[in-house]
Amino acid sequence: MKRHVKVVITGIVLVTIMGFGYTFVAPNHANACGWGRAGGEDYVPQRRDSTGPIAQRPLVTKEQAYDIVTNHVKRLNPTLEVGPINDAGGFYEVDILTDKKKVVQRLGVDKRSGRLMLIN
Repeated sequence: MKRHVKVVITGIVLVTIMGFGYTFVAPNHANACGWGRAGGEDYVPQRRDSTGPIAQRPLVTKEQAYDIVTNHVKRLNPTLEVGPINDAGGFYEVDILTDKKKVVQRLGVDKRSGRLMLIN
């Protein structure tokens, strides 16, 4: 009888230790959405460059803004097209078009940082 009690207690202890081990060693459920950099950097370019203060860099040109938007749109949905670019003061406005030339979204590209903004 004592032998069976010893086996049962050993089994309970082992199961408890494995449960704690799974709790502390198991995969992090916060990473369930996939791998990548924090803050959505893989989807929206945050900055043109990581060296030096933004104020010392030259402004983004229309060609650079077009490239930024094109790279972003083609990565997310290759069927969409980039429309004309309008200068709106501190940023450029760019329309995202369907293949039937209907406007889906309007994006802004900041002239200082190259950051994308949603414009509604």
